[in-house]
Order: sequence, then C-alpha cells, then structure tokens
Amino acid sequence: MNRCVFIMFSLLLLTTTTNQSVPVGGDDNGGVNMKKCLDNEGHALLLFKAHLQDPDDTLSTWTADQHDCCKWRGVTCSTQTGHVTELYISGCGLGGEISRSLFNLTYLNFLDLSTNSFHGTIPTFIGYLTRLSYLNLDSNNLNGTIPRSLGSLTELTFLNLNFNSLSGTIPPEFGNLTNLQRLYLNSVGRCRVEKIEWLSHLSHLEELEMDGISLAKAEKWVDVILSLPKLSWLRLRGCELSQVMYPYSSSFLNSSSSSSSIESLSLQNNNLTSSMYRWLRPLTSNKLLGLDVSGNMLDGIPKYLGNLCSLEDLSIYNNSAAVKFPDFLNNLSGCTSLSLQSLYASHSQFTGSLSDEIQKFLSLESLYLSDNHLNGSISEKFWELPRLETLDVSFNNLTVPSTDHMSSLSYVKEIGLSSSQLGPCFPKWIHTLKSLTLLDISNTGISDTTPPDFWDMWPSQLEYLNLSSNNISGSVPDLSSNFASGSVIDLSSNRFYGPIPKVSSGLTSLDLSRNKFSGGVSFICQIVDGLLYFLDLSHNSFIGQLPDCLWHFKQLKVLNLGHNNLFGSLPPSIGSLIQLKVLYLYKNNFFGELPLSLKNCTSLISMNLGANKFSGNVPVWIGENLSKLYVLILRSNKFFGTIPQKLCRLANLQILDLSMNNLNGTIPSCLSNLTSMLQQGGFSQDVQLNTTYRAYEYKQETYVDHAMIEWQGDEREFVSILKLLKIIDLSSNKLTGQIPHVVTNLSDLVALNLSRNALSGEIPQKIGEMKKLLTLDLSRNNFSGGIPSSMSQMSLLNDLDLSYNNLSGRIPSSTQLQSFPPSRYVGNRGLCGPPLNKKCPGDEESESPPIIGKSEGDGEEWGWFYIGGGMGFATGFWIACGALLVNRRGRRAFFHFFDSFKDWVYVKVVVFVSSLQKDDQGRRYGAQDPSNKNNVCSFCG
Repeated sequence: MNRCVFIMFSLLLLTTTTNQSVPVGGDDNGGVNMKKCLDNEGHALLLFKAHLQDPDDTLSTWTADQHDCCKWRGVTCSTQTGHVTELYISGCGLGGEISRSLFNLTYLNFLDLSTNSFHGTIPTFIGYLTRLSYLNLDSNNLNGTIPRSLGSLTELTFLNLNFNSLSGTIPPEFGNLTNLQRLYLNSVGRCRVEKIEWLSHLSHLEELEMDGISLAKAEKWVDVILSLPKLSWLRLRGCELSQVMYPYSSSFLNSSSSSSSIESLSLQNNNLTSSMYRWLRPLTSNKLLGLDVSGNMLDGIPKYLGNLCSLEDLSIYNNSAAVKFPDFLNNLSGCTSLSLQSLYASHSQFTGSLSDEIQKFLSLESLYLSDNHLNGSISEKFWELPRLETLDVSFNNLTVPSTDHMSSLSYVKEIGLSSSQLGPCFPKWIHTLKSLTLLDISNTGISDTTPPDFWDMWPSQLEYLNLSSNNISGSVPDLSSNFASGSVIDLSSNRFYGPIPKVSSGLTSLDLSRNKFSGGVSFICQIVDGLLYFLDLSHNSFIGQLPDCLWHFKQLKVLNLGHNNLFGSLPPSIGSLIQLKVLYLYKNNFFGELPLSLKNCTSLISMNLGANKFSGNVPVWIGENLSKLYVLILRSNKFFGTIPQKLCRLANLQILDLSMNNLNGTIPSCLSNLTSMLQQGGFSQDVQLNTTYRAYEYKQETYVDHAMIEWQGDEREFVSILKLLKIIDLSSNKLTGQIPHVVTNLSDLVALNLSRNALSGEIPQKIGEMKKLLTLDLSRNNFSGGIPSSMSQMSLLNDLDLSYNNLSGRIPSSTQLQSFPPSRYVGNRGLCGPPLNKKCPGDEESESPPIIGKSEGDGEEWGWFYIGGGMGFATGFWIACGALLVNRRGRRAFFHFFDSFKDWVYVKVVVFVSSLQKDDQGRRYGAQDPSNKNNVCSFCG
C-alpha cells in the first residue's frame, strides 16, 4: 500500500473515533477513553451526590477515590473533550433536591432524573444548560411553578415533566422550543394554560400529552393543534375542555375533510357532550388509528366516525349518557367496521341488544361491554366474528344461548359473562375454547356439576378462572394442571366439596370460600413461587393444623381462614408474612400463645383472631410493632392478665375488642391516646392488589374493611363501613377499679361495652360529652352513685344498659333515658323515676303527668298522618321496585350498593327510628330537650 494513502487512512480512522462519546463505564466495544473526566465536573457530580439520599447505594461508584467520573454509573463523557455530556440516573430511588452544582456541567446534552423522589422546585439554572437536547424529570415529587428559563433550551427535542406536583401557568416561553419533538406534561399537578398560541410555534412536535392541565381558557385550541403538521400523538385527558367557550374558529365549521396528521387522540374525562363532534371532525382523518372519548356525556356518535378507514381502537367507556347500542353500531358500520379491532365500552349507558349489526365488524378482536344495560339474547351472528379473541359482556341482562355457533369460538382467549344467564346446566360449549386464558362465568345461574374433564382442559394455560356465586357442586380433583404462573382462581360461594389435592405453584390469588371443602390445608404448601397475595379459605369445613410453610408467602396481603375447624398453634413461619395487611382467623379452634414471630407482620391493618382458644397474656408487642392496626379483635379466647399499656400506642385503632376473655386489672387510662377515636374521619387506607382482571379488585379490597363485631347484643358482620365504627368492647372479663375519667375524651366513639366485669365507683360525670355514642353497656358491674345528669345530652344514644349495678337516685329526664325499657335499669335498688314504676321521694301522688299541648283532635290528626305516610311509603316503594325490575343495570347497582353499605344504612335507620321513638316518649313524659334538634343524623352526616 502507498505510504501516503496509509497515513491518510489512519488519520481518517482516528478522526472518526475521537468524535464518538463513550457510554457508561467506557467503550463496551473495545475502545478506550481518549480523555478523562475534568476535575471541576467530577467535583460538581460529587457535590450533587452529597445533597441526595441514596438508600440503595446506587451511586456507590461516585467516589473521590475513583478520579475518572466518566467511569461512574450513569455518566457519559465525550472522548474528544472529556466533558460530561450525559447523566442518566433514572429509577435509582434517589431523594433530595436537585443541587445547583449541576450548573457546572455546561456541556450536558442529556439529563434523565426520572422515577426518583426528588423534591423542591425545578431549579432555574437548568434553563441555562443550553446544550440540552433531552430533559426528563418524570415521576418525582417536584413542586412550585415551572421556571420560565426552560424556554431557553432551544436545542431540546424531548421534555418530560410528567407526574409531579407543579402548579401555576405553563410558561408561554415554551414556544421558543422550536426543535421539540416530544412534550409530556401529563399529570404534572395543578397547572393551566392561559393562552395556547405558543404551542403553534412547535412545528416539529410529534407527541403531546397535557393530561390534567386546565385548558378552560385556551380559546381556539383546535386551530392551534391543526397548525402542527407533524403531530401524531395527542392526549388531553381531564383538561376541562367542556369549559372552553370557543374551541375553534369559524373557518372550518363546514369542513367535510381533514388533513390532520393525528394517529392517536385521547379526550377522556372532559365532560364533553355530543356538541364536541363539530370540532372533533377536523382532528380526525384516515390517519387516525386510536380514539378515546371515554368519561364524557355523549348521547351517540356521528356517522363520519364510521368512515375512518384506519381506525383500529375506539374507547367510549364510562360514558354517562344513554346510547342505543344497535344505533351505535349502525353509525360505525362504514369502512370503520372493516378496520376496528378493539372496542372499549364498559361502564356506560348502552341499551338494547347485541344485534346482528355486529357481524359487519370482521376485524374485531377485543370487545368490552361490561356494566351496561344490554338485554335480550346474544345474536348468533356474534359468534361468527372471525378474529374475536376477547369478549367481556359481564353485568348486563343478557342470555347466552347454547348453539352450534359457539363451536366457532375455539380461538377466543378471554371471555367474561358474569351475571349473564347461562344456567342451569354447565355450558358444554366451554369445551371448544381451546385457547382460553381467562374465563369468568360467575353468578350466571348454573346449578350443575362440573364436567369431569373440565379441570384439565387448558394445560398450564389459564390465567384467570371465576366460577363464583353459582350453585355448582362436585369435587375438585386438580387445581394445578390448567393454570399458568401468576393465575387467579375464584370458586367461592358454590357447593364444591371434598379435599383439595393439588394447586398451582404460581398462584397469585385463591378464593375457595363459602363452599363445603374438607380435609387439611397442607395443599397451600404447594404454592411455592412467592406470587400469592390473596388467600381465602373461609366458611368451609377444613380441619387440621396450619402448616409451617408460610415463608413462601412474602407477597401475601390477605389471609382469611375464618369459620373452619382448624386447630393447633400458629406456626412460627407466620412471621414471614411481612406484607400481610389482613389476618382473619375468626371462629376456629386455634390454641396456645400467639407466636412472637407475628410481630414481624408490621403491615397489618386488620387482625381478627376472635372465637378461638388462644391463651396467655395479650402480647405487648402488638402495641409496639403493629402500629398500623385499625382493627384488633381478640374476643372469645382465653387470654388472661392485664390489658397492656402498650396497646395505647395504636393511634390508628378504631375497633378494640378484647371481650369474653379472662383479663383482670384496671382499664388503662391511656386509652385516651387512641387518637383515631378522638377525631372525625377514620380509616382511609386500602390494599393495593394487582390483578389481571379489574372486576375482581373490589371483592378483594373489601376484606380490608371487614369485621365480625358484637353490636347491640347480636354478632354482625360489617363490610365497607368500618370507617364509621369506633368501638371499644372489654365486656365479659374480670376487670376491676373505676372507669378512667379520660375515657370520656373519646368523643368520636360510637359503642362502649364494659358489661359483665367487676368495675366499681361512679359513672364518670362527663360521660355525656361522648355525644356520638350509639351503644353504651355498663350492666352487671358494681357501679354506685347516681346516673350522671350529663347523659341527658346524649342525643344519639339508642342502646343503653345500666342494669344490675348499685346505682341510686332519680333517672335524669330526657327524651333518651326515658325511652328505654325498664329492664335496662333493673337490679339497681336505689334508682327511681320513669321509666321505672318506682317513684322518687317528693314525687306527687298523681297519675302520670299530662301530655303537654294535647287536644281532642290530636288523635285523629295523628291517625291521618300515619295513614298518609303508609300510603306514600307503599307508592314510593313500588315505583322504586318497578324501576329495578325493568332496569338491569340499576338493579345490579342497587344490590351491589346494598351489599357494601347495608350496615351503614342499618346504623342510620336505627338512629332515625330511635329518635322518632324518643320524641314520642318525650311527649308522653313531658321531657322536651332542645339540644336534640339537628343531631339525629350527625353520626353519618
């Protein structure tokens, strides 16, 4: 080779190499760093690190000992100059403020601090790093306003401020970012756009997200969007678009076509009505692939949407206006019917039937129509769709006929028919669903046995199976062969029986509750993949000990073994459940002391160990370690000793039930430290349960707000209203001493039961200040003295028992205290006055006092009042029932609401009826208490 040519070739190769930047830690392709990190920039990075919290030691390589910062994690330098050009430390768990020391990295062109916990404001100095082309501050805790200086970053092509807590106006200086291609301002906080004209300068913009930013004052925003020639992705969800008075100019009012380049458009949750279709048309063209208009108030769709020949995905779920589904399909039946692949229309107001019009949508792969008002029989044409893979028509009023057409569904992967009419026979067409991964046929009226081959039809394939709330019987031979890793199984509320031999090792959720299963529970030891977060075996006939294999379940959040015949001591491995939030072992035969390892379950919110045979002292570590508890139920066991003072540390506690044990000593005065019982409001936590099927999440989260409670003499199961209940029950023990006066400070308490103890002394004089008490039971103790006059102020009290004590004196006069039957005061020889027949010294010998203000016509007036009230009630009742009979969605919503809030309604009705009775009693006794006005509903209001 010619020597000159060789030299020129070598120089060219060297030039090419030195113009490259080195990735993190050097050149992975075998190159070497030509320049080391500059000292001042390395020092700047060390100062940046010094201001941060780094719990995972992610920046462990950032040390002064390692002089070349170009080898530090997340740092990239130019091999030509040695300047730091890129800083990438996303998702490292870092916290603190963004240090000003980064200002010294003047050659930085790439900065990614996303998915950390940075707080404080966005530093103004970032706007002076003018070489930046990429800036990502997504998913932090940044607050304050967006600095106007960011408008100086004219080289930016990418800007992401998503998911922070910013406020104020989006700076109009953003209009200077003329090279910007992607702008993400999604859920940045409480921000707004005053004038949107600046956006029209971003001619290179391809993607724009502004979810949650108020555009209420952004007049003619549609014109601005149309001026962006390259825009293909637009998300304006929750932007108050319905408040814009003039969203467009008059120039395209009569436009019949669109040159818009938008391929994906989301206008979700803007309270838009169908008047939006006038300005939507110019934004839609045959380039549009996806359209989301969910969460609005649309009473239909225009026919021009049926002519979008490229539209693949259409979302119109959570729509609050009634739409006839056949008309909806008809308006989409242009060329859109040939391109549409996914239709998301759940939780809306669709009416009518699944008509034959559906057969035109030959490309349809996914159809979500759950929670609507659809009725009638599903058209046979529906089962002929050649590409359908996902179908969810749950919670409608549909009948699923069993026809030969069902055999064509062999390619379907997900099918949800919950609350449809399938039964009474188990549907045979399920055998044809060879590709199935999700099956929900819960509450479908099936009263049959499962076919013998049902449990091995989908080898290692099913991800979700829900047969709950039917009347299905039979044994369950194998729960392992069908199911893939991470699967969910719900067989609850049926008549399955027999033992469980096998389960899948990779289950995430297993609900076998309310059946007739028997045998041991050692099968749970087969779930070894560590994915299980929900386990409910309650209300069965399981017997035996709880096996010591719970260390597999470090993700478990809900464990319900209640209402079985399990016995033995709790295994030490229960302490491995470090994520457990709900532990429900009610009504079994467990015995022995609680294992010390249970104190490791520091995430516990609700612990119900009642109706067992646990013994020993109430553990001190409950108050020391389980600080998140809001429900603690140890009732009906064999605990002894004193009530530990450490329980008073449970500031979140709302339900404390230690009744029916052998506890002695005094009531701790520190109970006044239970601050949740001192203030309004209550439990607001929930359990985050990630499921593959959203309809299942609610069922699981109700376990967090669930308890079996002794309420006014009856054992009741409360669901979804525990935040309203604040209860202390120490009854049926051997407690002695007086009631601590500080207990009366628990002003938000609704039930206090200290009955069947050996308590003595006087009832605290300030007990009447506990004005939210609905239930007060102090019976069968040794209390003496008089009934405090302050109790006449307890306007909500509807259940009182002071019987069998040593009380004396006159029962204070009030509409409350005289309304209770005499049996609530018996066993107190010294008590006198109404409602007891015993008169107090000095009482007149006359008969019962006259009723104030009663006239001869009163009886007749009250008679007509009751007749009119009864007729009104009957009329309203049948109007409501008639509406429910013809409205499937309304009927389901009503009973769902009733199941979730029946106890809340119960409490309100008890209070209201009780107040009416007391008013009537007050008239009879002449006891008028003005303080009772406007207090009847204060508990639930």
